Amino acid sequence: MTSPGPVFASRPEGRRHRVTAPDGVVLEVREWGCPTGSPLLLVTGVAQSYLSFIRQYAAPEFQEYRIVAYDPRGHGLSDKPAGDAWYREGPRWSGEVRAVMQALELERPVLAGWSLGGRIVRQYLMDYGDGDLAGLAFLSCRPVEVPEVLGRGNEVMHSLRLDDLGSRIDVANAFLRACFAVPPYAEDFAFALAYNMLCPFEARLQIGGWWTPPEISSDALRHVRVPTLIVHGDADVLVLPRAAGMTRELIPHATCSIYRGVGHSVFFEAPERFNAELVALLRLAHGGTRSRHG
Repeated sequence: MTSPGPVFASRPEGRRHRVTAPDGVVLEVREWGCPTGSPLLLVTGVAQSYLSFIRQYAAPEFQEYRIVAYDPRGHGLSDKPAGDAWYREGPRWSGEVRAVMQALELERPVLAGWSLGGRIVRQYLMDYGDGDLAGLAFLSCRPVEVPEVLGRGNEVMHSLRLDDLGSRIDVANAFLRACFAVPPYAEDFAFALAYNMLCPFEARLQIGGWWTPPEISSDALRHVRVPTLIVHGDADVLVLPRAAGMTRELIPHATCSIYRGVGHSVFFEAPERFNAELVALLRLAHGGTRSRHG
């Protein structure tokens, strides 16, 4: 289920872009693969980075596609403004997605969101619909924010003391461990912990206060018409697998894939299966074409 060794040490850096969101926040954006290939836009989870998707953007099976990922506000090398409004107003998140699509001229991408990224995708659907998308993927997320799908892994935040650096490190370490049922190599875990620490806990707490009424989220999902993939690990302790079932009920035509023995980081823990399913979605969404000129 995993690669024969650590993966981050040999990561491809990709082509770098800096994109400004409508509210002035500057985003770190990277792309890999074929510049003329059908586009895939990946949105990462809370405290994570575009780097999280290394087992996709470095994989041979994706190199015929144009793969794009970015650090959301407060994350990685993107701007980290202070204040609740920057993180608790939904259109700011969907505006980021739209800005990346427009700046890089992504024509009908497949839009995939992991964890927090799934909520960002949901917000995009609320504000823009799926008319400019070719497909959707929801990865280990709860696009409908109901408390009963939150797992015990989130309890690590209860011990956070903002005024103590050691507490911040302890909580970041515990949270990242909760992201995996299949542990990564120690070198990869250390690398991921470093980019997790780039997201200030102040921003993480402000993101935690972003909430959308379930009836509004549900309505946005009911209007989805493009091909959709839902993936979730049955050992996820952050977002429980029943969240995938809720999303599937709202998007009846979606394919829902549950991974046995896999945790929150489905795409990292089970890359062979996940990559095959995502490639299948890309081919379905883009009509089987390999590139815009192929």
